[in-house]
Amino acid sequence: MYKDHVVVCVIPARGGSKGLPGKNIKMFCGKPLIAHTIAQARQSKYIDRVVVSTEDEEIAQISLEYGAEVPFMRPVELAGDGSRTVDVLLHAIKWLEEADKYNFDILVLLHTTTPLRAVKDIDSCIKMLVEAKADNVFSVTEAHRNPYFNMVERDRQGTVKLVKEGTFSTRQSAPEVYDLNASIYVWWKDILKKDKKIFLTGSKIYVMPKERSLDIDDAFDFRIAEYLAKN
Repeated sequence: MYKDHVVVCVIPARGGSKGLPGKNIKMFCGKPLIAHTIAQARQSKYIDRVVVSTEDEEIAQISLEYGAEVPFMRPVELAGDGSRTVDVLLHAIKWLEEADKYNFDILVLLHTTTPLRAVKDIDSCIKMLVEAKADNVFSVTEAHRNPYFNMVERDRQGTVKLVKEGTFSTRQSAPEVYDLNASIYVWWKDILKKDKKIFLTGSKIYVMPKERSLDIDDAFDFRIAEYLAKN
């Protein structure tokens, strides 16, 4: 709870990863990958409940062993390659409100694929949501490339141009841009229910360093993340 606002964390973890099969429960630094995100959520000063949303029995069992709740099994139709994370969150909200009769104010989404985040990152995002009077907060990291300076696109005729036209002669003079690092998202629950999206008029960003922002998509990312975690 933060300033009388009840906080629920939802960790989505489906069983059908294509880029790295079994990713969510693959052993990472001695524990299943999902266990690291569960531990971070449980160590937060402000999160009241940690809920894993999955359709996979093995992921559910491991999540329970590491201290998360699995109060429902996610419908299979929300566990495919094309399933939207927002729909998964809305399903979790509906279950908590209607089946569990649980009232809360803030929803935190943590992805299992960014295990290098720090607990202070999670708590800072929750505080920012309330203190900045934001609609939602999501984590980012400084982008390596800048569309105003060193990113190009090619049209159907083969013409090449900057992604965003401008007159910036150095990267330092171009507008600051950031990469979504797929780590932390925080909404007011009622705003998420109403707008059903990430980018809102009152969105704020929380900037994380690159060393805590690696998002695991494949086996190469997994090896790099594990190396960073160990060193």
